[in-house]
Amino acid sequence: MALHLHCQRLFTGLDDTLHHDQTVVIEGGLFRWVGPRAQAPALQPGDTQADAGSHFVMPGLVDVHTHLVFGNARSEEDIDLGCTAEFRALRGLFFAQRVLAAGYTSVVVPGDAGNCSISVRDAIRAGLFDGPRIAASSHVVANRHSLNDWFPEHVGTPDYFTGRLCETRDAQLQEVRRQAKAGVDFIKIALDGTHLRADGTHIAAFTQDEVSAMVAEAHRLGKKVATHAYGKEAVLQAARADVDVVFHAFFADDECAEALLAAGSAVAPTLTFLRNNIEFSLPHEPSRTSGYLAMQQRVVEIGCRNLRRLKAAGVPFITGSDAGFAITPYGEWHAREIGILVDWLGFTPAEALRAATAVSARLMPRGRVGTPAGAATGAIEAGRHADFIFVDGDPLSDVGVLLQPGAVAAVHVGGQRLQPELRRYDRWAVSDFNTLKWNDLYTRERVATLQLQP
Repeated sequence: MALHLHCQRLFTGLDDTLHHDQTVVIEGGLFRWVGPRAQAPALQPGDTQADAGSHFVMPGLVDVHTHLVFGNARSEEDIDLGCTAEFRALRGLFFAQRVLAAGYTSVVVPGDAGNCSISVRDAIRAGLFDGPRIAASSHVVANRHSLNDWFPEHVGTPDYFTGRLCETRDAQLQEVRRQAKAGVDFIKIALDGTHLRADGTHIAAFTQDEVSAMVAEAHRLGKKVATHAYGKEAVLQAARADVDVVFHAFFADDECAEALLAAGSAVAPTLTFLRNNIEFSLPHEPSRTSGYLAMQQRVVEIGCRNLRRLKAAGVPFITGSDAGFAITPYGEWHAREIGILVDWLGFTPAEALRAATAVSARLMPRGRVGTPAGAATGAIEAGRHADFIFVDGDPLSDVGVLLQPGAVAAVHVGGQRLQPELRRYDRWAVSDFNTLKWNDLYTRERVATLQLQP
């Protein structure tokens, strides 16, 4: 039995065009036919039909950078020390509902501890819970001084930390194989961090030989690879190793653009995290007082110039928000990345919407070809998963409508309309487990400045 859905306004994600008076035929969780209503197949016995009315119909959105089990954390300690892996997984299932309600039918989880996102993915896939499609990962493969080598050397990196410290080529390959056996869809490598040379350039945490070996082994085992890479050196290493996606690439240059194009690698700037921090952080917060925000302002200024050059060179872009932190809560700001592509990087609304659907969906896993599990996502096209949303408004005129409360009027995954329950929760019982008590140092001079003296 098939559903014939009539759409006054249809954006397929495959081109820049808004198609009018279309029909979409859905059967077995897949799009079976898409085209003009006048040419639609005749209804067969048992078929049903529906009308999308005035809604803007488009593919479900894809966020390739959602930390589904971080719990809207305020610090790295809160992520890695605050709760058990079991609680993180349950929390991830809860917050997956908010991501889905925002119109995101597919998400990539770029690194977490243990098998948390794998468990969330499997529970949703088995039909135990509603939720988006998930590309799951495990620990971020880190080396000394790379992004996920968070804690002092004397603390080390216990198994429950998000990062997995791998200091030798053999250890790095063993970690890739371990994660593949655990069932990840992709592997994330932290190629650089905050360590800089005297000239201000970022220092890569791995050698080219190490990166190439990890990526080759992951691909041999059928897994995609994502890399955290701010600096030129790390971006070049990633591209020369043929990674699938580079997160950030803020300090990439023309040489990087050539390497990325040769490799077919995509770039996910993930600027929402930085923009929110710059615009929303309050004066008394450590983000401002520590110099962290000033650093991010510099990164945005330089990064946008470089990213525009990558776009002009033809490097494919995909969208991620870095959701899962207190500055990027689940379900709130995912679509802001689409607006950033338009406002800061010179994308047209149609280009940005395609980046957030068909292009980003290339990172989502596919099963055995010829089965529904083996279908692709990200576009409204015959043979793909029937993942789509109804939007009130016209994102092709203003992508900002996707951030308006209630603008996503309906969410469908596999042709089924899902209605996530957005239950209220106690944020202090869900996250914020760090023990920070004060944001200031209360010397006599500071107390007098704040006029707190008795």
